Amino acid sequence: MKAVRIHEFGGFDKLRSEDLPVPEPGPGEVRIRVMAASVNPVDYKILHGKFLRPDALPATLGRDVAGVVEKLGPGVSDLQVGDEVYAMLDQEHGAFVEFVAEKAEHCAYKPTSLDFVEAAAVPLAGLTAWQGLFDNGQLQPGQRVLIHGAAGGVGHLAVQFARARGCEVVATCSGEDVPFVEGLGAAVVVDYHKQRFEDLAGEVDLVFDLIGGDVQTRSWAVLKDGGALVSTVQPPDEAQAQVKQARAIVYMTQANGGELTQIARLIDDQEVTPEVSRVFPLDEIAEAERTLESEHVRGKIVLEVAAQ
Repeated sequence: MKAVRIHEFGGFDKLRSEDLPVPEPGPGEVRIRVMAASVNPVDYKILHGKFLRPDALPATLGRDVAGVVEKLGPGVSDLQVGDEVYAMLDQEHGAFVEFVAEKAEHCAYKPTSLDFVEAAAVPLAGLTAWQGLFDNGQLQPGQRVLIHGAAGGVGHLAVQFARARGCEVVATCSGEDVPFVEGLGAAVVVDYHKQRFEDLAGEVDLVFDLIGGDVQTRSWAVLKDGGALVSTVQPPDEAQAQVKQARAIVYMTQANGGELTQIARLIDDQEVTPEVSRVFPLDEIAEAERTLESEHVRGKIVLEVAAQ
């Protein structure tokens, strides 16, 4: 099978297409014929030498897939050959391949209303948003949440999840994305180039930080006492958290098929729609990753691995 791997860190020229054996599913695993996979910032960060030790190379990048179950490993009974699934892969596997063996518990039935390309945009970004808002942020119906980076892959799903849960959303994004984010259901949308969210947000129960840096630091000013600041990028300041009697959390997204099932239900109920900005074939993965790193991307970029 075709796989895209890296043998050393560096630029996008280090992405190499190779032939590897088709994997056999082990106990509790299924083999998935990968139809589509999405690219995420963690891919190019790994390529540039972050998160992975040199002795872990060669490595296949990519964390989420949509495809068709082709073979069951021993002990798998809740999925069948031919099922259309999507999944966030564990750290032992990469998505930029034609076939992958993954734990069945990490898989969920693909939303029926989405094709494979659209479905591949969801797992990592969707679980990051879900776990940030609900598992770590403990966001409840009727509460207010401030979402930074609301037009991106994680952010645009977070806005929709929070709105579907019955929460009021304050969102920050660039000016060109304001109409898009308003259309997702945010009650207040702040153009961070021209406006200060501190002046417009009011008090919020949760800050969901996808940006970090000064944006995170300034966010303490709008957080209610006893609230939470949850970040995907850097640990929030514990001293500030003590002043606010707030929870300060940085987390890593975990594969979770059960949560993907809940997300699929929201998508099929037309409560949530993933945004796919561009689609590349697998052999143009370097350009896809370069685009994600260097250009302003709304929603997600997806790789089409097999003909649909």
